[in-house]
Amino acid sequence: MAESQDLKPLLLETDDEFRQLATQHHELEERLHELTSKHYLSGPEQVEEITLKKRKLQLKDKMEAILRRYRQHPPLGSDPSPSLQRG
Repeated sequence: MAESQDLKPLLLETDDEFRQLATQHHELEERLHELTSKHYLSGPEQVEEITLKKRKLQLKDKMEAILRRYRQHPPLGSDPSPSLQRG
């Protein structure tokens, strides 16, 4: 999992799709936080909460697929593990 955390900043800078997914994921996270901070959710808000959680999970799955793809086939010229380089 630490490897995924190391790749995320790189992909946020270099992969447009990953960056868009991460942005959407963050926006959903903020909206969910707004909903969960309420003491009571109306019926439509409860439906929205469930929908947001499902959408957030879909986005996370897509982000993980990109991370997996990058780990299996890093672009030429990139080193997925710079800590292994010797100076």
